[in-house]
Order: sequence, then C-alpha cells, then structure tokens
Amino acid sequence: MNSLVTNSSAQNLFGKFAVFYLCAALLFLPGCSVFKDFKSMFTDDSSEIQAGPEALAMEGLDDFGHGNYSSALKVFREIQERFPFSSYSLMAELKAADCHYYLGHFSDAISAYEDFAKNHPTNEAMPYIYFQIGMCHYSKMDTIDRDPGSAYDAEAAFSKLLRLYPNSPYTEEAKTKIKDARDFLAGHEMYVAKFYMKTEKREQSMARLQYLLDTYPDSSVAPEAQQLLALLQAGETPKGKWRDWIPEIGLPDWSIFGDFGKISTTPTQQGE
Repeated sequence: MNSLVTNSSAQNLFGKFAVFYLCAALLFLPGCSVFKDFKSMFTDDSSEIQAGPEALAMEGLDDFGHGNYSSALKVFREIQERFPFSSYSLMAELKAADCHYYLGHFSDAISAYEDFAKNHPTNEAMPYIYFQIGMCHYSKMDTIDRDPGSAYDAEAAFSKLLRLYPNSPYTEEAKTKIKDARDFLAGHEMYVAKFYMKTEKREQSMARLQYLLDTYPDSSVAPEAQQLLALLQAGETPKGKWRDWIPEIGLPDWSIFGDFGKISTTPTQQGE
C-alpha cells in the first residue's frame, strides 16, 4: 500500500513539473498565438469566435455612435464577410460607407454608396444614399483656383436626388447645396476672367464673364461680373492694380447659405 501511495505522489509531482516546464517553454516561442492556443485548451474564453451578427452590430453601432469610425468600419466589414446573408449585412454595408464618409475617405465613400445603390436599387435608404454621394463630392470642393470638378459632380448628384426623390427629407438641404456649388463655380469663372484681365487678354476675359452671366445669373458675383463686362465692352480698363482684381482664394462662407449640419455633418477630411 505504501509503495502505491508513493508511486501515485511521484506521478502527480512529475505531472505538475511537466506542465510547468511546458508552459515555460511556450513563453519563449516566437509570437503569442501559440500561448493563447495552449491557454484555450484549459479555458472556455471563446467570446470572439461565438460573437454573432447581432452582437457585432451592437458593437459597431456603439463605436460609430462614439465617433470611433475606424473601429466601427472593421466591425461592419466583419459582419459583411462572416454573415453576408444575415439581416444585419445590409445595415453593415450602409454603415461602412458612412464610416468612410466621416473618416474623410470621400472617394472610398462614393464607391461604397454607389455599390449600395447598385446592389439595392429599391431600398428605402436610396434618397439618403444619393444625398451622401452629393455630400462626398461637396466635401471634396477645393479653392476656386483649383479644378472645379467636384463642384460640378456635387451639383449633378444633388440634382439627381431632386429628380428621383423630389419629396425626400433631403430636398431643401440638397437645394441649398446646389446653390452653394453653383456659387462656387461662378466664383471660379470670375477668378479665370480676372486672370485674363490681369494678363491683358480682354477677349478671353469678356468670354468668361459672359459665360458666367449666362450660366450663373443668380450667383453672388453676377453683379460684379456685369460691371466688369460693361467696362471691357466699352473699351475701358478697370482701375486699380491687377491684384485688386484677383479674388481672394478660398472657399465661400457657407454659413450664409443655411445650416450646413442640419442633416449631415461634414467630417474632417483625413484621407483625401
């Protein structure tokens, strides 16, 4: 009997030492995944593996609500990849696009919104999708001396929204943004016209001023354009140094056109 007890004690002691040395050896292996895998053999910590689409959706929306858009984007992508046929996948697709928008990744956001529109053309969120596409282009608008392409695209996107969904909750805001974009484009034409004026290219300057008046007659710079065109047509040279005729380079004060953040707050541009 004593020999049996002694043998049993020795086996238990040997087993404890074996586990100790095995754990110690694992600590020196490269990386920590091996240790985590070994630990999982003795624990039931599998919450990440078992997280379903509903739990992930709650996590992503919580991150989004707290402004953690990068973290939220990862979660929404995981839902789309792991649960593409769940009821939460559609929400994740839309919110992933929103994450790109609020991160300032406007080109990525445009692609994501356009993919959503292509994949779900009858979804009730379509007015919002078209509004957000317009907001992405609008947010990419630079100073009036740069390429005005984003302003053209913003006007086109908001006009499409008004044409397809004239009674959507975004109608009035879209009209305001169209006015902003057109005023921006008129400012760009004025900038070009005054540049030609500076370089004594009167014909080119008059052509741009006439185009401005024909295309943007209600813009804030239209009265000034009319005066300058009349002077040039009369053969007169506007008085003052040429620097006085070059408009200040910068975006207009959008606040005069209404509440910019009433429907959708413009994010800080980080990734463009």
